[in-house]
Amino acid sequence: MSQNRFLTALCALTALLLSISWAGCQQRASKRRIGVVPKAVAHVFWQSVHAGAVAAGREADVDIEWIGPARETDFSRQIEIVDSMVNGRMDGIVLAPTETTALVRSVERAAELGIPLSIFDSGINTESYVSFVSTNNYEAGVLAARKLAELLENKGKIAIVKMVPGSSSTMQREQGFEDTLAEEFPEIEIADARYCMSSRAKALEVTENMLTAHPDLDAVFASAEPGTVGGAKAIRSRELADKLLFVGFDFSDTIEQDLKDGVTDALVVQDPFQIGFVAVKTVVDALNGLTPEKRIETPIHVLTADDLARPEIDKLLHPDLEKYLN
Repeated sequence: MSQNRFLTALCALTALLLSISWAGCQQRASKRRIGVVPKAVAHVFWQSVHAGAVAAGREADVDIEWIGPARETDFSRQIEIVDSMVNGRMDGIVLAPTETTALVRSVERAAELGIPLSIFDSGINTESYVSFVSTNNYEAGVLAARKLAELLENKGKIAIVKMVPGSSSTMQREQGFEDTLAEEFPEIEIADARYCMSSRAKALEVTENMLTAHPDLDAVFASAEPGTVGGAKAIRSRELADKLLFVGFDFSDTIEQDLKDGVTDALVVQDPFQIGFVAVKTVVDALNGLTPEKRIETPIHVLTADDLARPEIDKLLHPDLEKYLN
């Protein structure tokens, strides 16, 4: 081959490779990005939400950018994350507000700039969002109260391990629980209620303190995963499982073992995988010109140890996280 023909062939090959590379870059650049901002990232609940969000992203061929604060009490970090996503012109955002008012301006700014944003898990004091996807938390509290009343045979003295002041989802659960006891079960007395501030260690501490302050307690209710773990640990350490009833909320491997061992008597559980999936889907639909429902509720289940053997419950409680997160 002459030198001229060789150079011509080399130039043609280079042009072809550059064309393929440019097309790939264009394809990557045109792929939509949806930011998902949970209240925190450590708890199993949020990991399941993450998996559901990724599943929806794969189905819709969009990139999911999962970023959240380390603690559920760090709303200032949430504000930074959402504002950064807005400034970076993320195509869409999905947010679980840590506090009902702190994130309002960030959410409204996204709406002003035409970035579709959906709320999940906890409500916020603005209507400037596409859709709100969550459990009916007030109803979940109602169901928890009725289950505990059933176990107590409608009378007794109880304590509550609350979550965090200002967190819409858990405040609604706690309100539904307290309202139902007051209205339907007047012989059940709430002797004490303390916040665990989304900390298992703090939940252990406040449960220990309430057990000490009220040695005649008949039962304890915890409104979220940290309280459920810490509360059960306090009951286990004091060897009170046979004397004290305990109803918790949410699920993890530790909570499952406590339920199997009889330390926890019943659980109210959500479907976090479905929450993450549906929340992302509402933003994808909005980007595609559709109008999702403003309010979408996901299922609630009340479980005892006997329910763990049911295939549909096993699937609910043990989503394939490795399939989506690794």
